[in-house]
Amino acid sequence: MSEDSHEFDSAHFRTVMGHFPTGVTVVTAMAEDRPHGFTIGSFTSVSLDPPLVGFLPQVGSETWTAMEGTRSFCVNVLSDQQSDLCWKFAKSGTEASRFDSVNWHPAPTGSPVLDRAVAWIDCTIEEVHMMGDHLFVLGRVVALDADANHDGEPPLPLVFYRGALGGFSAEG
Repeated sequence: MSEDSHEFDSAHFRTVMGHFPTGVTVVTAMAEDRPHGFTIGSFTSVSLDPPLVGFLPQVGSETWTAMEGTRSFCVNVLSDQQSDLCWKFAKSGTEASRFDSVNWHPAPTGSPVLDRAVAWIDCTIEEVHMMGDHLFVLGRVVALDADANHDGEPPLPLVFYRGALGGFSAEG
């Protein structure tokens, strides 16, 4: 190590990165004639032209393994009233029951759009790259919307910060 570098472990890395607030999404797809989905905090816009987005599932994710072959996915941005969905779709070993009592409708690709999501972004898979202990999934946007109530005003987003969930309040 050089004099300018500092040693740290993965726990410290995670703690420091937790100071960056992120939105909370559930990425969904239809596979094997049933809906699949999981909570993803690492979602980003990549390009406007062409319209591209990306997210980072863990290597070895059972849910991603089921979804990858569909070649499409939908990103559902959760509202501040959907923290229960965040935890429901984040738990390992619950794949078969994640959509129990969850209302949704199909996006143009057939991927589930969760009712009351702040926004949804329907995509086809462009590329998947290995990035350490995660994959980077690049998707081309084919359809999207951000008006859950169809009243011109989307609900407020759910935010993850320092290990906790909360809402968002704009200032100024």
